[in-house]
Amino acid sequence: MNARGKKIAVVTGAGSGIGRSVALALAGAGWAVAVAGRRQEPLEATAAAAARASGPGADVLPVRADVSDPADVAALFAAVRDRYGRLDLLFNNAGTFGPGGVALEDLTYEAWKQVVDVNLTGSFLCAQAAFRQMKEQDPQGGRIINNGSISAHVPRPHSVAYTATKHAMTGLTKSLSLDGRPYRIACGQIDIGNAATEMTERMQTGILQPNGQLAVEPVMDAADVARTVLHMAELPLEANVQFATVMATTMPYIGRG
Repeated sequence: MNARGKKIAVVTGAGSGIGRSVALALAGAGWAVAVAGRRQEPLEATAAAAARASGPGADVLPVRADVSDPADVAALFAAVRDRYGRLDLLFNNAGTFGPGGVALEDLTYEAWKQVVDVNLTGSFLCAQAAFRQMKEQDPQGGRIINNGSISAHVPRPHSVAYTATKHAMTGLTKSLSLDGRPYRIACGQIDIGNAATEMTERMQTGILQPNGQLAVEPVMDAADVARTVLHMAELPLEANVQFATVMATTMPYIGRG
């Protein structure tokens, strides 16, 4: 905890969707939260929502950062260190699906690279910065939670870049868990299926299925994801949820394909 008795979290991709929901849940539970994203205005909106929901005691620090840019990531974690003096949690959430509906053979190198830069390289850069700080601080340790996806297990049609990066996220999680053991750094992964966000709006009108048909898919409230992340975050460092899957109950995951 910092001098004000709060645990400190960084949430990336916090300007909307799951990131915003998790930031609000953490702030509501008394955490100080640095919210990061590429655009300042949505981050300010997240901070304002936290203040409305949690009152004047909410401590939310908006920091504009592109997680695929090493300089931005370094500045983000420096800002957290300067303001709070330590870091207890990183929720590695920032991600992009890339261009939708593009067949594998038509995906451009630039589109592939953008998805890899944000989803995989960005997650690595943030995890590395958090790891360094958690290793060096006193008391030592902290927790990293990576946002995987149902696509860390099975793909959707026309999702090669997103699916490849989410499979890679599982390897990142396992390596962080192993390398963090000597330093009391725990790492887990939450694999999320069909939370109601801007990214999943198309599921309400019909999304391509493996059999070539379009189908409307059920979604769940992003607040249900946030509650799960909060549970993972508030465990003592002696305990860890290594992998959790949270999904809309009747979405076509079990039996996909």
